[in-house]
Amino acid sequence: MSEHRRKPPPPQGGGRAAARRGQSGSSSGRRAAPRGANGSPADSYGSHSHGAESTGSEGEERAYGSRAEARRAAQKGGRRRAADNTGPGGRRGGPGGPTGPGRGKGRATTAPGKKRLIDYPRAGKYGWRRWVPSWKLVSGLFIGFVGSLVVMVGIGYAMVSIPNENDAAKSQNNVYYWADGKQMVATGTGVNRQNVSIDQIPEAMRYAVISAENKSFYDDSGVDPMGIARAVMNMARGGQTQGGSTITQQYVKNTYLSQEQSLTRKFKEMFISIKVGAKLDKNQILQGYLNTSYFGRGAYGIQAAAQTYYGKNAVDLKPSECAVLAALLKGPTYYDPAGNQDLDKSATPQENERRSKERWSWILEEMHKDKHLSDADYQVAIRKYPRPDGRKATKGMNGQISYLADTAKKYVLAHSDITEAQFDRGGYQIYTTFKKDKVDALSKAVKSVQKERLDPKHRDLDKYVQFGAASVKPKDGAIVALYGGDGYENGHFTNNADTSGVPVGSTWKPFVLAAAMEYGTYNSKGEGVSPLSKYNGNDHLKVRKPDGTYYLNKDNSPFFQENESDHPWGYITLRKAMEQSVNTPFVQLGVDVGMTHVRDVARQAGILNQSMSQDLNPSFAIGTSTPSAIRMADAYATFAASGQQTDPYSVTAVKVNGADAPSFTKPKPAPKEVMDPNIANNVTDVLENVIQNGTGKNAKALGRTAAGKTGTTDENKSAWFVGYTQQLSTSVAMFRENPKDHKLLSMNGTANTDSIHGGDIPTLVWTEYMKAALKGQNDLGFPKATEIGTVQDEAGAPSPTPSVTITPSQTPSDTPSPTPSETTTTPSPSASESCQFGWGNDCTGNGNGNGNGGDGGIGGTDTGGVDGGTTPTPTATETTGTGSTRGNGNGGGGIFGGQNG
Repeated sequence: MSEHRRKPPPPQGGGRAAARRGQSGSSSGRRAAPRGANGSPADSYGSHSHGAESTGSEGEERAYGSRAEARRAAQKGGRRRAADNTGPGGRRGGPGGPTGPGRGKGRATTAPGKKRLIDYPRAGKYGWRRWVPSWKLVSGLFIGFVGSLVVMVGIGYAMVSIPNENDAAKSQNNVYYWADGKQMVATGTGVNRQNVSIDQIPEAMRYAVISAENKSFYDDSGVDPMGIARAVMNMARGGQTQGGSTITQQYVKNTYLSQEQSLTRKFKEMFISIKVGAKLDKNQILQGYLNTSYFGRGAYGIQAAAQTYYGKNAVDLKPSECAVLAALLKGPTYYDPAGNQDLDKSATPQENERRSKERWSWILEEMHKDKHLSDADYQVAIRKYPRPDGRKATKGMNGQISYLADTAKKYVLAHSDITEAQFDRGGYQIYTTFKKDKVDALSKAVKSVQKERLDPKHRDLDKYVQFGAASVKPKDGAIVALYGGDGYENGHFTNNADTSGVPVGSTWKPFVLAAAMEYGTYNSKGEGVSPLSKYNGNDHLKVRKPDGTYYLNKDNSPFFQENESDHPWGYITLRKAMEQSVNTPFVQLGVDVGMTHVRDVARQAGILNQSMSQDLNPSFAIGTSTPSAIRMADAYATFAASGQQTDPYSVTAVKVNGADAPSFTKPKPAPKEVMDPNIANNVTDVLENVIQNGTGKNAKALGRTAAGKTGTTDENKSAWFVGYTQQLSTSVAMFRENPKDHKLLSMNGTANTDSIHGGDIPTLVWTEYMKAALKGQNDLGFPKATEIGTVQDEAGAPSPTPSVTITPSQTPSDTPSPTPSETTTTPSPSASESCQFGWGNDCTGNGNGNGNGGDGGIGGTDTGGVDGGTTPTPTATETTGTGSTRGNGNGGGGIFGGQNG
């Protein structure tokens, strides 16, 4: 039974009427005894808000004349208590209220005139019912939400305006600046953009786009709710918004000047798309879309695309050509048959043409199925793929400027959120690291040697010879100069300074030596190896694995490593092997050290994983990888900087209308120590000897301290020289390339010589450039190298014998002598022979007299600048080739994570 219906306690004074007057809501919910019945001068909870009022200081009760009067007084007091929500027994706070300990279980009473605007939690309800909203509340909130949404949509619809395709057609130049802040070139796409009316766009072009991208274009509302939902979900997961899935949405996206990826922009685009669909007819929308779409090669709009790819006006396009251009809208980087390896290594001409043909054929089939092409027209269109014209140079993009701008553009795109389409709209100011005097000096050096040594007009073997070169500042990474080719104006659009597919040959050997100094061999128990360690330098040797077995060819016959000549070097020091570029010692050393260690050292020095041969077979040690000229110069800069590596960069700042581009946040790279300084200095000392006494002696004409290495590859398909001082590190590559399939050709017979070596033409180019680039600068030399590692000879090397007197030859010969007449026996160098362990510039490096080679010698062991060995293409099971197709070889090259250009 409810407490409110319990029997009250017997009155203790004043009778039944007094009991009624004393009802004042005790904490237990029972009727209270009349005030004063317990002898208290006042009630226990106060005397200012209860049914029975006090009339005197002593708490005396008010007298009533009759029983009826007492009943009315009691009823009046009850109403007062019900209205009082703050006192004891009220609805709030007091001990008798719903939140106090004396709350009853009955339904609370709300005073008239006190209703809330939103009755939630619900008054008069208890337990779970108190939290269940009423149907009035639910319906009211729903109506309010829908009304607010309608108002917001109405406001959003009213605030947006219909885009103007003519506004989108306005473009600005991109301005490039030299390192000193002077303008290099201003180039843009304004002249490559022109709007045309719908009657100037062939029906085949319109329907090619509709069939490929939006079959329901003429029937839909212009907005794809599912596409918008996908964009919202993608943004919620932290990704970028997706592009619009209807032609109307794509048109709006094309004309939207702000390229911020956000939900706000996505919803604003939705409102614009709705308004465009309501205000413009479908042909106007299609015209706007085709006039604002990006077709690649800097071409915006169908008219510019028709001129760029087919050299004709849009109105003259054939259905087959329209399908090719429609395929470009899926992504010109991957569907331009000319290729775009500058932006993506996979966008080769071969792959792009394959993708273009597949989509071209599919679009024509869809047009035919959709009844937009008759049977006869379809048969004519599908008969032959209409190959677009090749690339053409744009205004201002000629000479080396074209490659400088290409390198800077690629760097910006790789280190910002700016897309190629946005970049080509113009309005950017790009501040580069390139120094005009050095760029001019490098170009002049290449042209001078080309003119002196090559005659492509009269000698077929001099045709198709190309050069690539780059010059980088050690400890900084700034690319101060590069040579990319003959220029866009001559049809050469590949940047040879930042491309892949040209094996580096013996210029890879310093990484093998550095790895041996750092990690040792499997026989040295982890202790670094001295460059005075001896390895067999003879020709045609089997390569031994650590377990004692030998590498095999596919037919299980032994694999033999070759040198360029069959000279019997015998066991020679690694220093001597580097000097004369003998292959066999470094192949075996690479196996003994572990090719993974060689790879790690090369990567730490600055070579990208993508440009390294993926098969770590024996020939990996002698340069089957294909880094770019930029990356090779940067990696050798690590040696020049005593083990401090800095990533190469070509842009210092990007501005838009004078303000910093917010998305270009790439700071200047900071140098990091990736190699022990003494290891780097020892490698430098060995490479100094290459110039002083070995295959790089043509670089001695520089007239200052320098270090470097020559490189020549199998079948004489490429030749390199990479060298450095403390101020500059420069690489020069030379190769021949078939212009049709881009495969490398042999240079045997080029320049009217039997073969081209790294110590020949590439070294001459390097020397002439470095003379001009370093003119007026001090010869800083290099930090002195100290003894490193232990002598750890190859297994099978002869045991050391007591040293004897050495009699060096007095006159150098032009070729290595096959006889032991120049020297006397000294397999283990003494202190005097080693010239402080063989690391000084004055070391003569005398050999032994028993045919085992030794440390070389200025008397009879200098080859006159000819490599002691080339990088072969082994037929062993482990090899995958040497990257003989440029752009399709093993590596990615480039300064942007493996992407070319």
